[in-house]
Amino acid sequence: MAHQAGGQRPAPRPVPETCENQAYLQDYALLMDHLSCPSLVVDRHWDVVMANSAFESLFRGVRPHPTAMPEDNFLRFVLFHPDAGEVLGEHEAGWCLPMLAELRSALEAHGHDHELQTLRREIAQDPIMEAAYRQGLPHWIRAVGEAATRLDGAVRLLHHPDPRRGPTECRVIEESPQPLRDLGLRRLSLVPREPRRPAAPVRRPRRQKGAATHLTVVPSPES
Repeated sequence: MAHQAGGQRPAPRPVPETCENQAYLQDYALLMDHLSCPSLVVDRHWDVVMANSAFESLFRGVRPHPTAMPEDNFLRFVLFHPDAGEVLGEHEAGWCLPMLAELRSALEAHGHDHELQTLRREIAQDPIMEAAYRQGLPHWIRAVGEAATRLDGAVRLLHHPDPRRGPTECRVIEESPQPLRDLGLRRLSLVPREPRRPAAPVRRPRRQKGAATHLTVVPSPES
């Protein structure tokens, strides 16, 4: 979670309130902060319960957004923040479509969940994301297969704000001990790999607020 003034790390977000749960999460947050790779714990709505300093450093350059900051809800960040593609390389196929697939699976398993339904309505209100969810996602899954839609184990591209790192491939690893799973939580870590790409990153122009654009898996109205 984001540091507050004075460098104090806030407590993890509320979970079912027992002293044992809270103590475990406090200690787990300390463990995560010793990891050098970006790591976050999310619930099934992709609300970020805790994240480590490396995660904060990765996204430190993104502009403020009222609903889609990476330390608040990672799914909203991937789908709706105009700066997401500057940090998450190959944004559409590497991050956006897999996150839509994650949401689809969650809705299939928990169709009456209020927060998941809220996320689905937010997508429906965005013409680009609605077209991606309804048209692009099924087409993409047919092309790559269900196994390729999973985040756990996938290799993804990051553009780190530290110019010494530049574009870096990472492997997404989900490793959730039983106490986290019992609380409905999961931990995802972005583990850097040896660089395989040119040092100079290729960045797309920032999407201006309100500007229309299209995902390549969804034909534009003009085509």
